[in-house]
Amino acid sequence: MSYSAEDIEVLDKKFPSLKDEFHIPTFKSLGIAPPQSKDENDDSIYLCGNSLGLMPKATESAILEELAVWKEKGVEGHFKHPKTPWLDIDLPVVPLIAPIIGAKENEVAVMGSLTMNLNSLLCAFYQPKGRKRKILFEKHAFPSDFYAFLNQAYLKDLSEEDLLQLEPRSGEYTLRTEDIIKVIEEQHEEIALMCFSGIQYYTGQYFKMKEITEAAHKKEIIVGWDLAHAVGNVDVQLHDWDVDFACWCSYKYLNSGPGGIAGVFINERWTDQKFHSKSSQLNYFPRLAGWWGNNASARFSMKEEFDPIPSALGFRQSNPSVVDVVALHSSLKIIHKFGGIKAIREKSIEMTKLMDVLLKESPHYVKPTALLSRGFTIITPHTSLERGSQLSLLFASGWMPIVFEQLHSLGVICDERKPDVIRLAPVALYNSFQDVMSAMEKLKASLDVASNAVMTAIT
Repeated sequence: MSYSAEDIEVLDKKFPSLKDEFHIPTFKSLGIAPPQSKDENDDSIYLCGNSLGLMPKATESAILEELAVWKEKGVEGHFKHPKTPWLDIDLPVVPLIAPIIGAKENEVAVMGSLTMNLNSLLCAFYQPKGRKRKILFEKHAFPSDFYAFLNQAYLKDLSEEDLLQLEPRSGEYTLRTEDIIKVIEEQHEEIALMCFSGIQYYTGQYFKMKEITEAAHKKEIIVGWDLAHAVGNVDVQLHDWDVDFACWCSYKYLNSGPGGIAGVFINERWTDQKFHSKSSQLNYFPRLAGWWGNNASARFSMKEEFDPIPSALGFRQSNPSVVDVVALHSSLKIIHKFGGIKAIREKSIEMTKLMDVLLKESPHYVKPTALLSRGFTIITPHTSLERGSQLSLLFASGWMPIVFEQLHSLGVICDERKPDVIRLAPVALYNSFQDVMSAMEKLKASLDVASNAVMTAIT
């Protein structure tokens, strides 16, 4: 299957973007000398939303509005505000996040940063007992997750041996669901908790979250998910899938800005006070706690009595950054305007399919099962149900730096993972099918340059 110019035009009409709602970096703003066919004020092709999403135009005014309130009202902005008092600044965000992750509103809180939230949740949910003390997760998870798991084990007087990492079969790049479930079934007596990535950051594999969660729960294993690369990218249903907890960042597909505020999902059964009053001396699930998770009506009474809000909000610790929250809010409103996560997913499947087809037409493409002595292969799963809006290209030794530099010089912004991987991630909100087509044409030219350079070096 190939695509004509007419096909691309039809797709862009069927799946329009909201590109005009975002600031798109230009050749000039990036400091790139434009090719002869381009002007310095022309937009780049930004395929890096899996690393940092672009800035919504509404974000600047949203932040300036809060700075004005701070300037004009000082501390009274917490209670007197033309829009939302800072005391409740994060609450209007919750109804916009909940449908993106398939959660009830009482299961969502906007708070902290990703790894901080992961550590906080692990402190609550990771309760090793006897032999059942291991944490199961994927080999080559994002390093920050590994550091969190490792030190949670140390804090429980355990060791690295209590981390159970599962890696792909020899000669394969991604994990098979049946292999994950096999480990769960065979080693469940030793596994206290499992926490995989919803989408693996390096390969782009979208794990079968529902199936894996069900298998783990049958063996009384607590299930958490790191949704850094899944939130705003794929259509997850955390409540219906009965996930125990999840956490995510918001600066990728949610476009909240670098280091933007993160979020957590906590299944409502863990915040049901009636449930816990039957099972322990406390009437709540113990956690790392703070005053922002305490009963809002008594928050300023300063009592030495923790009465958590009976929802995910009870896991909040400190008051959130107002600037971070309104930045996230401005982007979430665009997602809502676009049609929500289902509309995003529908378009991204087609964009990634287009990219996959065009890449495999390249004479430099090598099948994943072959020895990679030249060109590139795709290490992301082939089927749409097993990937999000990202394809990871693995290059033969020496190719990647040349291709990456060439793409950048042509105004294609993507992501490198040394030594040999480039990640391409079109985003439904602000990328078009023409963007993808143009980027693949530029990749073709870049591959030719790399091939010639490598051949010259050999000879």
